[in-house]
Amino acid sequence: MNSKEPKSIIELLKQGDKATLEKIYIENREGFLNFAKKYNVSEYDAIDIYQDSIMVLRENAINGRIDDLQSNISTYLFAIGKYKIYYNFRVQSKTILTNDFNLVEENLDFDVNLYGATLTKEQKLLKKYYDRLGDRCKSILNLFYYQGYNLDEIRTILNYSNKKVLKSQKSRCIKQLKDLVDKHYEKS
Repeated sequence: MNSKEPKSIIELLKQGDKATLEKIYIENREGFLNFAKKYNVSEYDAIDIYQDSIMVLRENAINGRIDDLQSNISTYLFAIGKYKIYYNFRVQSKTILTNDFNLVEENLDFDVNLYGATLTKEQKLLKKYYDRLGDRCKSILNLFYYQGYNLDEIRTILNYSNKKVLKSQKSRCIKQLKDLVDKHYEKS
């Protein structure tokens, strides 16, 4: 979808333009299926995840959630798909697959609302303390874990001077969140 600016594509999606949605679907399908192979996802599951990701993209456009999208549509679509793949793995294995978010509790993840899941007690607790973080921390964690941006993209979006500074800030945010959750359990 390089022929149009992302904003005009988003506007077309908001208007329910089926041709635009179909074009996005066709142009990204093969690439996504190859992408999913890296995660050892069966073709059947990959197609299912891709179709769900297309629907999330459409819904997010209609609901105005991506009006200020900083990446291109394909990047955003793949990020949705990536986290749907991770979600699939978490459901199957009950573990968090991201290497640098090592909270011990298995249900502490940021993207649960993307899937319309009912929150567990631990997820409600995480959300409660996540809401108490500063805006900068919430922005970083939201962009990384929920929206699927990598550190280079987040550095650009949030105007960090370099990737190391951002990585350190992200680690401090995770530690702060983990400390809040740990204090809650210490009080219990």
